[in-house]
Amino acid sequence: MDVSKIVVFRTSDEEYGIPIEHVISIEKLEDINVIPNMPVYMKGVVKVRGELIPVLDTNQIFYHQNITIDNNVKLIVIQSDDISAALIVNEAKEIIDIEENQLKTIPIGAFQSTKYFSGVASIEWRLITLINPTYLIESLENFAIVKEEMMSRP
Repeated sequence: MDVSKIVVFRTSDEEYGIPIEHVISIEKLEDINVIPNMPVYMKGVVKVRGELIPVLDTNQIFYHQNITIDNNVKLIVIQSDDISAALIVNEAKEIIDIEENQLKTIPIGAFQSTKYFSGVASIEWRLITLINPTYLIESLENFAIVKEEMMSRP
C-alpha cells in the first residue's frame, strides 16, 4: 500500500495539503517586500536562504479575500516544476501520512480554474483537499510574467 506524506495547512476554515516533496520549508511571516502593480494574489517577495521568492496569498487565490494576519500565519515555501513560491496560510498544522485508500478523486479538477486540486484525503472526520503546486502556480492569472521576471534576476 502506497503512503504519501503531506504538509497540512489551513486557509480560511478549510484544510489543504501539499505533498511534502514540494515543500522546501515553513517560515514565520516576516517582512514582505511589497512590489507595486502585481496581481492581487501576490503580496510581494521575501528572501529565503538567499533567494528572492514571490509571496502568494492562498486566501486571495481560493476565496478572493485577503488573509487576516495573526500570530498563526505562516509561509509555506514550495517548489513547483520551475519556480519556488511562498504561500501565505492561516496556519501550518502538521505533516501526516496518507494511505492510498484514503484518497478520493474529485471531479472539480475538470474546471480550468481549480485544476490544481488533485483530490481529497478522507481521514476519520477530516477532509483535506490536496493541491498540486505546479498546477496551482500555472493557473494563476498573469503569473507567467511574474515568473519570467523572477527567473531573469541574477
